[in-house]
Amino acid sequence: MKIHENFSLKNHNTFGVAVSAKCFVEVSSVEELIEAHQYAKTQSLQTLILGGGSNILFTKNFEGLVIQLNLKGISEEVISENEVLVTAKSGENWHEFVQFCLGENYGGLENLSLIPGNVGTSPMQNIGAYGTEIKDTFVSCQVLNLETLELENFDAKKCNFGYRESIFKRAGKGKYIILEVTFKLTTKNHQIKTEYGAISSELKNLEIENPTIQEVSKAVITIRQSKLPDPKVIGNAGSFFKNPSISREQFLEVQEKYPEMPNYPNADLVKIPAGWLIEQCGWKGKQIGNVASHQLQALVIINATGNATGKEIFDFSTMIIESVKEKFGIELEREVNII
Repeated sequence: MKIHENFSLKNHNTFGVAVSAKCFVEVSSVEELIEAHQYAKTQSLQTLILGGGSNILFTKNFEGLVIQLNLKGISEEVISENEVLVTAKSGENWHEFVQFCLGENYGGLENLSLIPGNVGTSPMQNIGAYGTEIKDTFVSCQVLNLETLELENFDAKKCNFGYRESIFKRAGKGKYIILEVTFKLTTKNHQIKTEYGAISSELKNLEIENPTIQEVSKAVITIRQSKLPDPKVIGNAGSFFKNPSISREQFLEVQEKYPEMPNYPNADLVKIPAGWLIEQCGWKGKQIGNVASHQLQALVIINATGNATGKEIFDFSTMIIESVKEKFGIELEREVNII
């Protein structure tokens, strides 16, 4: 295990923000992870666990130890004629893992193609897209308890999944490190989900009536590439804000003034697309200094010049939040973790 001092994190966050860590280490095993954790304790250093760096915004240098998780490996266990358990280590790239599953004809994750980041952060965010969420196929995850330094297993109930939420973002924040994740996927009788409008339209353009899971994935990739900027080209963290859910009463009040507002009722709440709210406030494609809202998707904030600081990006997001609140009375919540 090699500790690097004053280490640049510019290439370790998808915003491409030029910040540094007082100390940095890359770990490839649980033993190295525990060693790094104990080193931080002896040196009185705060720790930050870093995956793919795709859902984080650094607003300043990190005066502690950044631990880059590089645990790798994928295993499979057939449990029935139509089901298989697939376990991936936390350091596996998420999209590459999804493509591995599709290559084996394992269904369930195809709608989550091309989401940036690593497998280890997928339960933390309960990542979702196009009518699918992690919790739909999640079985369990193995974690390291940072207090006892023992391994534990969390099932879906214990993870307490919600919309872009889990125990790891709330009560368990900073207490556990996800080491691997297990999913239950199908091997033949796949449940194809194409209800999301954009997928249906894309499949129609391709003249595909009875899509395979691989074709659904291809449609999702095409849609995402047409709307979302590649972080390797333009610094960004994907969707910067959560789609807000408001009470039915509040929705009816806002709808009177904005009858064209798209909405998705769910029990007593109504979900409103954050991108639409932001666009209605005139932010789509707008640039201030080094930061902009993407011209094709207002929900995505970009490091437009490549020279933006984390504070500039954070301040830009604050202006968006304030303008949406003023116009609609709806308060947006950042999805990206702020450091």
